[in-house]
Amino acid sequence: MASHLSSSHVVRFADFELDLRSGELSRDGTSLKLQPQPAKVLVLLVSRHGEIVTRQDIARQVWGSETFVDFEQGLNFAIRKIRSVLHDDADHPRFLETLPKRGYRFTAPVKSRPPLWEVEAPAPVSPRTPSPKRRALRYGLAGLAVAVVVALFLAWYWGLFRQLRSRAFSPPRIESLAVLPLHNLSRDPEQEYFSDGMTDELITELARFGTFRVISHTSVERYKDTKRPLPEIAHELGVDAIVEGTVMRSGDRVRITSQLIEARSDRHLWAESYDRDLSNMLALQNVVARDIATEIQIKVQERSPQVSVHSINPEAHEAYLKGRYFWNKRTGDGVRKGIEYFDQATRLDPNYAAAYAGLAESYVVLNGHRFLPPTQAFPKVRVAALKALELDEGLAEAHASLGALKWEYDWDPSGAEKEFRRAIELNPSYATAHQWYAEELAIIGRGDEALAEIQRAKQLDPLSLPISLVAGWIPYVLRDYDGAIEQYQKTLDMDSNFAVAHVYLARAYAQKGNLTQSILEGQTATKQSGHPFHMAWLGYAYARAGNRSEALHILRDLESISQREYVAAHDVAAVYAGLGEQSKAIAWLNKAYDERSYTVLLLGVEAEFDPLHANPRFQDLVRRVGVPQ
Repeated sequence: MASHLSSSHVVRFADFELDLRSGELSRDGTSLKLQPQPAKVLVLLVSRHGEIVTRQDIARQVWGSETFVDFEQGLNFAIRKIRSVLHDDADHPRFLETLPKRGYRFTAPVKSRPPLWEVEAPAPVSPRTPSPKRRALRYGLAGLAVAVVVALFLAWYWGLFRQLRSRAFSPPRIESLAVLPLHNLSRDPEQEYFSDGMTDELITELARFGTFRVISHTSVERYKDTKRPLPEIAHELGVDAIVEGTVMRSGDRVRITSQLIEARSDRHLWAESYDRDLSNMLALQNVVARDIATEIQIKVQERSPQVSVHSINPEAHEAYLKGRYFWNKRTGDGVRKGIEYFDQATRLDPNYAAAYAGLAESYVVLNGHRFLPPTQAFPKVRVAALKALELDEGLAEAHASLGALKWEYDWDPSGAEKEFRRAIELNPSYATAHQWYAEELAIIGRGDEALAEIQRAKQLDPLSLPISLVAGWIPYVLRDYDGAIEQYQKTLDMDSNFAVAHVYLARAYAQKGNLTQSILEGQTATKQSGHPFHMAWLGYAYARAGNRSEALHILRDLESISQREYVAAHDVAAVYAGLGEQSKAIAWLNKAYDERSYTVLLLGVEAEFDPLHANPRFQDLVRRVGVPQ
């Protein structure tokens, strides 16, 4: 350390202050977040400001003999974090200069902050012997001055003590948080699934506490590797705090570093690092979640969830993380790939409850997106969900999948509601459970409850495209077509290539009588994906517009496609309903009934089938299904 810094461990540069002992960084009195490793690097560079600090020096003094962390990757991450918090530009640095292949130099002027008790010594005066009276007066005045100084000091100290005590016992109120994607410190891009999977599991673990709102993975994924300020991200997600960190895997060992940041002030509240064997990952995630929850001052011992923390096969855990990685893509190919890995995890570890829950969720989605017929998807949902709950009754995901099964396949509204409520009770931050429950409520005629439930889902996963879509679909089935159109357009503002949103927008325009716009939206969806579902509803728009030849052409295409992949009978029925061919429409709806498709539950609320309501065959079908009209 330069000699002129030796008088104080707190130094200043620009409008920043750095404590060289603790590594705490602040700006204008506001504490700034900086993880432990970047803080150590900054302390070293500032303490030797103006000098070149070689990479070898940094490795020796910050990382020491530790070989677990990849030094080059770790150092690059630390430098990025330092530059981010100082708002420094690598090309035009104000603080941190890079010397390629050599090291770094802190270039800004650095000054020590003098201790509060240091005052300038009075100038010497010539000796003079005072008279006894003058001496007594001087002693009296000196005593009074000392008393005043002591009183002022005690008042200042008491005020400081009260302030510190207030901070200690009245931490910022945190009712919601987001876990940003953990930064992958591995050199191997193939390990990206590992850091993503760990992020997803930490979100799930924190959400189990149920006493604060935790944003879902699909919304935070958009901030992966972002350089945007945390307060800005927190504002967009509507949260009080942010958790961020790193993950590094080496063989069968993994290290996680994490820190909790108060969003509004960007103030660092807590940081820790954890080093574990991969077989103890469930325990590690639980420990990290408890530490964060404790910092938020939750009485963990009273409210902590009962979760399984048994050791797991590292290969099974790796397969599970890959499954979640592909599941989160929410595409047909992604979910199918996820199923392969979840299935592999269950073979490697037959007691891995979360892997069975992943299988159940995946088959629900494959049916919902019309990639698998119900008779193929839901029997697998039943087996996987029940096995997951046999191993761990507290898995919210498995209860939600069981709720979807009871509603969409068993046609058991009360049983489904019980499972959805149980899932939400176990994990109030599980957005998908709120979404699926909202869909059921809308269909059985509890519209206000459905709107409230989907609003909760949006708060938990504000950037989720499927949830945003359902937030438009609920007004649609409630016959609020303007509200539906407005929400579908918001969904497309998030991603204009989300083809299914164009389909639902086409349906809403058709009910408004704007058939030209309906056809345009249907054409856009079909060009983007070519899925039979999208083609069918374009056929419906053509039929409603009186373009019979185009509608019949699409029906022929759908018949051809059905020879090699699943085409939902309900969607074919909609085209015939648009053409006014009631007999064929009802015949196809009966096929949907025979394949146990949940779409027949919608017959009482979908406007496309309103012209069929007076038909006795349609009324018979509705009675057999038991849905409201």
